Amino acid sequence: MPVVLRRDGIRFFFYANEGEPVEPPHIHAEQGGMEAKFWLTPGVHLAYADGFDAKSQRRLLAMITADREKLLRAWNEFFG
Repeated sequence: MPVVLRRDGIRFFFYANEGEPVEPPHIHAEQGGMEAKFWLTPGVHLAYADGFDAKSQRRLLAMITADREKLLRAWNEFFG
C-alpha cells in the first residue's frame, strides 16, 4: 500500500488492490487504529470514517483538499 503523505502523525495512502475495476480516485487516512476514506473526484468528500470524530474529519478534509492535486498525481502515476 503506497503511502503518499505523512502529516501530523496521519498516514495518507491507498491500497495497491483497489478493486476490479479500480475504484475512482480516493485516499485513505490512518492514525492510531482509526481510518477514513475520502473521494478525490469530482471534489474531496468523505466516503467513511471509522473512529475519527467530526472535528478530526473536518481537519482531514482540509488537509486532503489542500494536497488534492498531489494525491491525484500519485493515484494516476500508480494506477496509470
